[in-house]
Amino acid sequence: MLGSLALAGCSLLSAPWSKAPPPPPPIAPVAPPPEPVLPLPVATHKFELSDPKDDVYGEVQVTIAGKEDTLPDIARRFNVGYEEMVRANPGVDPWIPGAGRKIVVPTQFVLPNAPREGIVINLAAMRIYYFPKHKPNEPALVYTHPIGVGKVGWVTPEGVTKIVSREENPTWRPSAGVRKEHAANDDPVPAVVPPGPDNPLGKYKFTLGWPSYLIHGTNKPYGVGLRSSHGCIRLYPEDIAKFYEAVPLGTQVRVVNQPFLFGWHDGQLYLQAYTVFEDDSRNWSKAQKTLLLKSMSPRLEKLLKAAGAKIDWDAVTQVANAPRGLAVAVSGSAGTVDGVLAAAPVVQNRIPAGANWDGADEVDADKQSFQQLQSEREPQPAAGADAPVAPAPPATRTPAAAQLPAPAAPAAAATDHASPATPGG
Repeated sequence: MLGSLALAGCSLLSAPWSKAPPPPPPIAPVAPPPEPVLPLPVATHKFELSDPKDDVYGEVQVTIAGKEDTLPDIARRFNVGYEEMVRANPGVDPWIPGAGRKIVVPTQFVLPNAPREGIVINLAAMRIYYFPKHKPNEPALVYTHPIGVGKVGWVTPEGVTKIVSREENPTWRPSAGVRKEHAANDDPVPAVVPPGPDNPLGKYKFTLGWPSYLIHGTNKPYGVGLRSSHGCIRLYPEDIAKFYEAVPLGTQVRVVNQPFLFGWHDGQLYLQAYTVFEDDSRNWSKAQKTLLLKSMSPRLEKLLKAAGAKIDWDAVTQVANAPRGLAVAVSGSAGTVDGVLAAAPVVQNRIPAGANWDGADEVDADKQSFQQLQSEREPQPAAGADAPVAPAPPATRTPAAAQLPAPAAPAAAATDHASPATPGG
């Protein structure tokens, strides 16, 4: 027994000198979940017209502004114009939108109320649509791009004409009126400007049946989507290059001015509202519902009746009085702008696959040069009882109260453009 106690005592005495167990291994920090990968953007310049009743094509997209982005940068990536971007993003500084800010990209369009043939230009939307001819067994297509149009005092005429000629690397011969205006702004231009980077016509031009009016490119891409030309239609360089290859001579060109576009989509009537031009001679303030009904095509009236749907006039008023350039349902279960934005996908801020532009000639939109372009684009109209109200600068523009459109009669070409010189610019 003494031996057992001795052994036990040794065991107790030896415990403090025994080796401690190793500490548990450190717990590795849990890595945060990876940032979700946003879907790729969708190109919205070419559509198959699979349903002849459908008037609404494309989809609104939302993207995230980068640190160095401006709205003109994002506009060109997504093939929209300056005014389209500013209108869709009220209150956003076009030059410093802010890194991480969500930017609405208005890439859904209601087709103009016009025959779907040849080229259709909607001045109010600052958009061009090309409906190429197709064989009976081929799908009907439409191509659409943003454009720059004539500023106040140099309006682009409305009506129907055609393409009579085209030219690569054109020479610009500005008219006397254009040269006089440039001289008054301390920006004289020569009588002849050869092809090259200083030529405002860009690399390609189409001449219309209206003397001296052109569809052409530009050496100032950030001016696309503005009323900044002397009556001509200007496109991004990449878009006019595609048109030059695809649009044949003799193609009909129809120019309309439709600030409010009504169209059928998914069994409902949609309204897409644009800002009324300040020199629009129509008296929008006194337009009534009957004017809307007269302006709607008989086809839309039949579709509404067949669907047993009624127009929601409250929705029409909301959309028309605060134009955002977004298509909103105004019949049946009418929608809202907020609803359209909530349903819009958030996509990567990059050029969509299949777009005309490859980003190779990206030009930083210099704010000072851009502001100079803006200062020349819309001189104030003469004051008068019916004179339209001039808008605020685009960054803070408050859309004019808009009512319902009346059909526009074709306008005559501007007097100064009836010379062999080309207005351009």
